[in-house]
Amino acid sequence: MSAIEYLPEIDNGLLRFLTCGSVDDGKSTLIGRLLYDTKAILADTLHAMTRTSERRGLEAVDLSLLTDGLQAEREQGITIDVAYRYFTTGRRKYIIADAPGHEQYTRNMVTAASTANLAIILVDARKGVQTQTRRHSYLTHLLGIPHIVVAINKMDLVNFDQATFERICNEYREFATSLGIGDVRFLPLSALDGDMVVDRGERLDWYRGPTLLEVLENAPAAHSERDEPFRFPVQFVCRPHRASDPKLHDYRGFMGRVESGEIAVGDEVLVLPSEKRARVKAIEIFGTSLPRAIAEQSITLRLEDEVDISRGDMIVLAKNSALVTRRIEAMLCWLSETRLDPQRKYLIRQATRETKTAIDLINYRQDINTLQQMPAEFLDMNDIAHVTFKLAQPLCVDSYSANRATGAFIVIDETSNNTVGAGMILGGFKSEVQQRYDASVAAS
Repeated sequence: MSAIEYLPEIDNGLLRFLTCGSVDDGKSTLIGRLLYDTKAILADTLHAMTRTSERRGLEAVDLSLLTDGLQAEREQGITIDVAYRYFTTGRRKYIIADAPGHEQYTRNMVTAASTANLAIILVDARKGVQTQTRRHSYLTHLLGIPHIVVAINKMDLVNFDQATFERICNEYREFATSLGIGDVRFLPLSALDGDMVVDRGERLDWYRGPTLLEVLENAPAAHSERDEPFRFPVQFVCRPHRASDPKLHDYRGFMGRVESGEIAVGDEVLVLPSEKRARVKAIEIFGTSLPRAIAEQSITLRLEDEVDISRGDMIVLAKNSALVTRRIEAMLCWLSETRLDPQRKYLIRQATRETKTAIDLINYRQDINTLQQMPAEFLDMNDIAHVTFKLAQPLCVDSYSANRATGAFIVIDETSNNTVGAGMILGGFKSEVQQRYDASVAAS
């Protein structure tokens, strides 16, 4: 019986996950196997893959063709760009990102990992933990992916040996502990043959844990594991001013997406950076009133009080504010082929707010292979560094470790308007607004 036949019909929400690992560890084949065994491949796509495999003289369908879509990738047999695939089971929906393995495509992996809630790091059972395995583990940890599955692939090439599996687990566990990675699950499998991907197979009877699909089906969804502070960056101020409808003459709604947390009618909110207070009068979606709103909903907020609010402002709960600052420290991944010039001015876009910025200091560059901190005067493409920025206008931020939505930003070249960097704000701070609020609560 297939795993997808006995799982209960429960909707566990959307799961975004990433596959990564060293070159030729079988990332694309694993995704192809997962989609094939869950019957998520369309008939015409499967037929095209079969024809291509036959032309190459292969006896079985090459499942890696499903994600290695670029001609250059097919010619080299490696993944270059990030390939996204979507599928659904009876239990939840998925977005898969197949990240490239080569070091020169670090920026592609950073892009793929920025929205993932789980990472599958593949390890070739014949080779064990490699330099790229450590590099990808560091990047997934840096980018705040909370759950890591170490899939030890190609177990068929080591005769499904349990001792080999346990040796690799111990080696990776030692490295993960030194890096501070907490939630790690180990899984033996053969992506080529399908053992422990969707079905258990018969050759890994010594492994008593769940299959890969069962791990994915039961993984926590984003925003579900802890109470998150309410963060609502304002995208648009809605003022219809329609004389034909007197009810809309004084209408003022603040439109945007709830990035985290939840809000209810009657809650006291704080508008940043002005620090004006108000209460929520109504929450609307397409004209329909709701008693509350949760993360990832796009809503219109209406307030009881007249408050000057514009695009780029952030609405938070009064009891749980964000930091308003003109100076941030962040880990920055440089994405552009043109190197970072500390003498130049750039733009930072964080949530819906944008401001000019200058590089105050490149504190160090992180060698992502050895994890050593190196001095740096500039950054080249794919470099990751600890950078301090000075901002022309204040930003309303959280640390990236606390909130991936309001702790992340992009760097934009003013001249070309290209995105040239992606950053994660470092923590260890408590906003002055929050300190004043806490002091007032304590005094009362």
